[in-house]
Amino acid sequence: MSIEEKLSALAAEKAKVIGGGGPERTERQHRAGKLTARERLAQLFDQDSFTELDMFARHRCIEFGMDRTEAPGEGVVTGFGRVDGRPVYAFAQDFTVIGGSLGEAHASKIVKVMEMAAKVGAPLVGINDSGGARIQEGIDALDGYGRIFFRNTLSSGVIPQISVIAGPCAGGAVYSPALTDFVFMVDKTSQMFITGPQVIKAVTGEDVSLEDLGGSPTHNQTSGVAHFHAAGEAECLAQVKKLLSFLPANNLEDPPEAEPTDDPERRDPALAAAVPADPNRPYDVRDVIRPILDHGDLFETHQWYAANMVTGFARLDGQVIGVVANQPKVLAGCIDINASDKAARFVRFCDSFNIPLLTFVDTPGYLPGTAQEYGGIIRHGAKLLFAYSEATVPKLTVVLRKAYGGAYLAMCSRSLGADFSAAWPTAEIAVMGPEGAANIIFRRDIEQAGDPVQTRRDKEAEYRARFATPYPAAARGYIEAVIAPEDSRPVLIEVLRSLRSKRESRPAKKHGNIPL
Repeated sequence: MSIEEKLSALAAEKAKVIGGGGPERTERQHRAGKLTARERLAQLFDQDSFTELDMFARHRCIEFGMDRTEAPGEGVVTGFGRVDGRPVYAFAQDFTVIGGSLGEAHASKIVKVMEMAAKVGAPLVGINDSGGARIQEGIDALDGYGRIFFRNTLSSGVIPQISVIAGPCAGGAVYSPALTDFVFMVDKTSQMFITGPQVIKAVTGEDVSLEDLGGSPTHNQTSGVAHFHAAGEAECLAQVKKLLSFLPANNLEDPPEAEPTDDPERRDPALAAAVPADPNRPYDVRDVIRPILDHGDLFETHQWYAANMVTGFARLDGQVIGVVANQPKVLAGCIDINASDKAARFVRFCDSFNIPLLTFVDTPGYLPGTAQEYGGIIRHGAKLLFAYSEATVPKLTVVLRKAYGGAYLAMCSRSLGADFSAAWPTAEIAVMGPEGAANIIFRRDIEQAGDPVQTRRDKEAEYRARFATPYPAAARGYIEAVIAPEDSRPVLIEVLRSLRSKRESRPAKKHGNIPL
């Protein structure tokens, strides 16, 4: 065979693989409102930068007619390229080829690209669109999932791992995304669940639709499994690219800096009125956060889950930071089980990848009630304490209003290792709120008063004036500065600059035992 004939044969083989499951199945994918695996990768990567790996991989299963079944590319496209000029590795399951099912060779392709990403220190993006394990391959398929889970775990905290759910993701397949750092889902086309509606109906008698069981709204709002929700795939992939713009390639690098284009000395006098004078009046903490950030850009994670806590990425003077804040307009900013988990996970991610933390505090405490106590708020709340205490990145804290008791400590207080703690003049830092404190400290005075109601109000006011201010904490050195709200941006930028060379170590150990 001549070289021309060999090249022609190569082109034909490539065309067969690139064609996936063929025109009919590709059209079916499009009718379902979904892109193909290669179309997704083309949108993710810079033009002509993607290099494919293992294009000609082939299964070796002979059971149940598989010896006569062709699976171009083994139902998954793997490789590497550049996203906004930076190296990224990726895999995308191809639903047009045997439903994107995972068998031995399919898993081996994914494992190889995962290992390469870890070796070179580059982020990994996995685009999931699969019917699950390839049943014909039996235990080989299960072993494939196990090998993937193992490498997800080895890479955790080493390289950023991002999962995109672009179709079904069921059974054991859901655990690989769950082991990664961030999960993206698309409205109406993404589903994640351990057992499907039919199994649930047979076992428990419950009737539930695919969308209600495992759709994007469910996992973004209720379960917290997903971190991002998109209306369509183009929006989803744009979100992935924006997230990558905040992240370092690996844990040995600093996050990418941007050329500062927002005045570091910029002050916003409107911030003085952002926190209401009435301590019981709610407000949106984002109205405080955004004016302080570069161009007001806050890229939220878990935006619809545990909305009483806000987390997200931003920049200060071009430097990437992670933002954590209580949200007073939801549950009065109380910390509950879900908010503890949300914030603790985010803090640990930022610490893993050298991203400084900026925390805004306005919380009256942990959410009371039997549901919280029975659900383990003690254990879950301890996760937040553990995460902040463990973190060695620069940690800046601003107390906006209420900071009471254990919740004050949990929100990155000086006691948990904050490098810089500031307070606005509106801050109330105390063991508990004035109402509870007055009932304890002045109980006898109130009981013996001619007008107990008025006496209680007077004592609450007395306690608030004497103790529920930032100055007792500042007098003890627990707060480094009491600052005017409009000065927050320049002060925080200057402190962040001073902490660039921070080095802090922890006792040598295999790993801590976070209260999971």
